[in-house]
Amino acid sequence: MKTFVGIDLGSTTTKAVLMDEQEEVIGRGITNSRSNYATAVKVVTQEASIDARFTLFRREVGDSGDNSEQAEEFFGSLERAFRLEQFLEQLSDLEQTCIEQVKGERFAKVGSGVKQALVETFKRLRGEAAAMFAPGVVRKSDFFRDIAGSRYLSIAEAVAREAGLAYDLLLNVYDKSIIAVENRPPSGDLSDKFHAALKRISEETSDTDGKMRQSVENALGIDLEETYLVGTGYGRVTLPFSKEHIRSEILCHGLGAHMMYPKTRTVLDIGGQDTKGIQVDASGIVENFQMNDRCAAGCGRYLGYIADEMNMGLHELGPLAMKSDKPARINSTCTVFAGAELRDRLAMGEKREDILAGLHRAIILRAMSIISRSGGIADEFTFTGGVAKNEAAVRELKKLVLENYGEVTLNIDPDSIYTGALGGAEFARRAASGNMEGIEA
Repeated sequence: MKTFVGIDLGSTTTKAVLMDEQEEVIGRGITNSRSNYATAVKVVTQEASIDARFTLFRREVGDSGDNSEQAEEFFGSLERAFRLEQFLEQLSDLEQTCIEQVKGERFAKVGSGVKQALVETFKRLRGEAAAMFAPGVVRKSDFFRDIAGSRYLSIAEAVAREAGLAYDLLLNVYDKSIIAVENRPPSGDLSDKFHAALKRISEETSDTDGKMRQSVENALGIDLEETYLVGTGYGRVTLPFSKEHIRSEILCHGLGAHMMYPKTRTVLDIGGQDTKGIQVDASGIVENFQMNDRCAAGCGRYLGYIADEMNMGLHELGPLAMKSDKPARINSTCTVFAGAELRDRLAMGEKREDILAGLHRAIILRAMSIISRSGGIADEFTFTGGVAKNEAAVRELKKLVLENYGEVTLNIDPDSIYTGALGGAEFARRAASGNMEGIEA
């Protein structure tokens, strides 16, 4: 089966999209960029391939006429079991890497004790791993570092206390080892993991006649051929591809938005590092654009900085800002001065929700200026990027668009963060088929 891959290397996250010959998205993947784009590309491509396998599994089951709740229950169990297999593989890698650290001169006197403590820590971690992937369990993150890290730190502290060791020894070993493991994404064969997952759930599911299991086996036999790949995004210059396989963010976001909403004429993308106002024609080809200049003011990184200053999660900013009925007037969206202004306003007794509402309005005002310079807003208007998931930003955008341009159809896709990767995948499909429309980088 021919597939076409688009990879968007953002400043904070890297995304991948797999498309088939019928222009249907069969797989998506996302991971933290962590300034290591080589690793991010490997991880995100693998994640998109895994997602594609589940798409093929569901197609096989659908072709057999089974779209029941039982089928969804089966696939839910299969995905949890597969993720557990991935987790256990990386956990073993982390354990071995930690033990290797203990062989150095620094641990000459306490090496055997630290090694035994590590073995016990990982034994307990493995013992509770299945519970982390049980039905109904909500994880705060799907990234291995986040899942394993919090539990390692808790268990290692208890083990160190029981063994009479300094907790800092186990903490330092972990800190050095997790970086190395993160740079080695899961390397095992995906089919082997799926078979192990099938074996793990054999007693959990009600697939009495084995039809769904056979559908999975059939789909695993389909070869996903990577026919053509296109890379884009903030880190595209670091990709180990020839220039024929690299496209600008502007082109990919314009085409991606067009594929999501064919009537799109104006695109606003607010990512981690930049804001883009793009005008496209009826074919999704870019006619004009503008970007922010030199700094990340008013972008996702700015919101991340504000979240850190307020000791909040990034996902908490929007909901809190929505509670405001009197937004503060913010003088600057410059990250350098934001912290000082924020602290001054809090010290003067202004409500956090009012400050945040004002910050969101300032961000969107800046974005509106960029859109205006690109040619203004034409119907339909599509908002993409990570900030499009922020409800306070969306509220302010709707207000300002109505004030300045009147009634305009505003599109926001739940998968808008994949817009650039989607455009890249379509460029890959066109390049492979010889259709070079809009492909100039």
